[in-house]
Amino acid sequence: MLQEDVDIMKMLNFDAYRFSISWSRIFPDGTGKVNWLGVAYYNRLINYMIEKGITPYANLYHYDLPLALEKKYKGLLSYQVVKDFADYADFCFKTFGDRVKNWMTFNEPRVVAALGYDNGLFAPGRCSKAFGNCTAGDSATEPYIVAHHLILSHAAAVQRYREKYQEKQKGRIGILLDFVYYEPLTSSKADNLAAQRARDFHIGWFIHPIVYGEYPKTMQNIVGNRLPQFTKEEVKMVKGSMDFVGINQYTTFYMYDPHQPKPKYLGYQQDWNVGFAYKKNGVPIGPRANSNWLYNVPWGMYKAVMYIKERYGNPTIILSENGMDDPGNFTRSKALHDTTRVGYFKAYLTQLKKAADEGANLAGYFAWSLLDNFEWRSGYTSRFGIVYVDYTNLKRYPKMSAYWFKKLLERNKH
Repeated sequence: MLQEDVDIMKMLNFDAYRFSISWSRIFPDGTGKVNWLGVAYYNRLINYMIEKGITPYANLYHYDLPLALEKKYKGLLSYQVVKDFADYADFCFKTFGDRVKNWMTFNEPRVVAALGYDNGLFAPGRCSKAFGNCTAGDSATEPYIVAHHLILSHAAAVQRYREKYQEKQKGRIGILLDFVYYEPLTSSKADNLAAQRARDFHIGWFIHPIVYGEYPKTMQNIVGNRLPQFTKEEVKMVKGSMDFVGINQYTTFYMYDPHQPKPKYLGYQQDWNVGFAYKKNGVPIGPRANSNWLYNVPWGMYKAVMYIKERYGNPTIILSENGMDDPGNFTRSKALHDTTRVGYFKAYLTQLKKAADEGANLAGYFAWSLLDNFEWRSGYTSRFGIVYVDYTNLKRYPKMSAYWFKKLLERNKH
C-alpha cells in the first residue's frame, strides 16, 4: 500500500506530502525502548517519497499520546510530558532529519486541549459534569494546563532542533494550528468584540505566546488566575519558536455577543462568551459539506491568512490542511464525480492566491486528504479524500478532484 500511495502522489504531480509520525509507534511506552519496526516503516516511506521526488513534511503529534504516559502521570496534565516529548522529537530529528527538512511539532493542539479536556469528545475524555459525559476532569482549568504543556513541549522540541540539528541538517520547524475564521454577525461593536474574543481564544491561544511570549490580553483578562503563567526562562524558549506556522483552514462562522450574565459553570468554551451563527438574515454563510461544522466559505480563507499576516508579523505560512467531505455512503460512481469538491478547492485556492498577491508570506499548500480514511469520531461516515478508497478491499480510485489537481500542477512542471 505504501508504495502504491506514493505512486499515486507522483502520478498526480505532487511535489510534497505531509504525514504524521506516531509517538507510540516509535516508543510504545512513551519513553525508553525503541520499536525498530516502527522506525523502519517511516524510513521506507521517507526513502520511497524522496526516490519519487516528493518532499516529506513530517508532523510529530496528531492527537495520539502514548497510553503508557496517560497511565503513568496523566499525560498532558503533567509537566513531565514536556521533557518526554522533547526526547521523542530529538530521536526523530536524529533518525530521520538527514532526509526530512520540514518538521511540525503538533497538529491542532487547540483541538487536543479543547475536545480532550473541555467537552471530553476526544481522548482522554475529561470535562466538568456540566459540559459532557465524563468520569473526571475540570473544564475551567484543565484545557489551559494542557495547552500550556503543549506550548512548552513544542518550544522544547524546537529548542532541541535548533541547538543540535538545524545547522547541520538545514531544515525548518513549525507547528500546525487550526483556524476557523470568525466574522462578526453585525457591524455592532459588541459583535466585533465577540469575533475578536473568538479569534484570540482559538488561534491566539497558541500563536500569540509563540510570537509575543504571552497569552492574548483578552484571555489573560477573562481567564485570570486559571491561566498558567510562563516563567522568564520559558518565555525565552517559547517566543520565536517557529520557522513557519501551518494553518489548517476549512470554514468560517459568524459570531455575536450573546449578552449573557456570568455563566454558572466555568469552562474554556464558556470563557469565550460568544454566540455562534451559521446564517445571517436567513442566508447561510455558505453551502454545507457532509460534516455539520463545515460550510464552504472561500472568503474566510483570505481573511484568515491576512489576519495571521497582519497580527503576527507576516510569518512564513504553510496552508497545511484544507478540504471538504462527502457522506461515507456515496456509491463509488457518485463519489468519483466530486464536482462540489473541485469547486471548493478552486474557490479556496483563488482566495489563497489573493492573500499571497497582497503580501502574505505563503510557502505551501496541502489539501486534506489524499485518501478517504477513518475520520476521527466520524469513522467511515465521512470521506475527505481526493482518492476514493473501497473499504471492502482497500482499492484506490482517484476522484475528479485528484485529476483536477494533477492538471493544475502540470503547469508547474515545465
